[in-house]
Amino acid sequence: MISSTSIKKEQATWNKWLTERDPEAGDALLRFYMPLVQYHVQRIASGLPKNISRDELKSLGMHGLLDALEKFEVSRDLKFDTYASFRIRGAILDGLRKEDWLPRSLREKSKRIEAAIEQLEQQNLRTVTAEEVAEETGFSEDEVTTILTESFFANILSIDEENKEGESKDKSSFTIEDKKSIAPETEMVQKELHAELADMIMTLTEKEQLVVSLFYYEELTFTEIGRVLSLSTSRISQIHSKALFRLRQVLKKYV
Repeated sequence: MISSTSIKKEQATWNKWLTERDPEAGDALLRFYMPLVQYHVQRIASGLPKNISRDELKSLGMHGLLDALEKFEVSRDLKFDTYASFRIRGAILDGLRKEDWLPRSLREKSKRIEAAIEQLEQQNLRTVTAEEVAEETGFSEDEVTTILTESFFANILSIDEENKEGESKDKSSFTIEDKKSIAPETEMVQKELHAELADMIMTLTEKEQLVVSLFYYEELTFTEIGRVLSLSTSRISQIHSKALFRLRQVLKKYV
């Protein structure tokens, strides 16, 4: 339990930073909110290739935290933790978009697996399993799910970046975007996606459903989920990858 003395000390530090931009107060706040950076690094790193340094992600996240401290406005009635989380995650993802972090060998393996999936689906006229893809490509089942998870995350990043550029090019200089409103077609697509995902999630095993729920809805890290289920972090990662392999059949139509 946090003591009243600690709370008063934190408030005093915030006051010093907000009113005086005191460097020592700023450093103290950075240290205090460091766990936020570590949390987002762990979540994002779970979908990235092993060659991506967590220290590099942490550095990007620290830039986001510092940016949040510099731009935070108390008058906006928004908790700093929430505001900082957006900034930290955004800084990490922006940093990843600027680098071609997916190795060529992984891209080639991904293309080979995608081609095998397409061929098998055309032959069998149904969704194929990771086991069938592994047999077709010569990779292990774990390799298939891991490679697709990592390349899928890369595709999300690149498509998101293309959308941002496309939006800025299409906007007229005299048009003001209403970011709060959702276009009818976008809302319809979202509802359709959610319905299909819900149906697909029901076909997952009980353990896969639990991992997906804890990771995406409860926002636990793989390590935390491992503690809940009494499994290793690597085992949780395997279960997550297998679940994503199935969900990817729905997601690839929309992403």
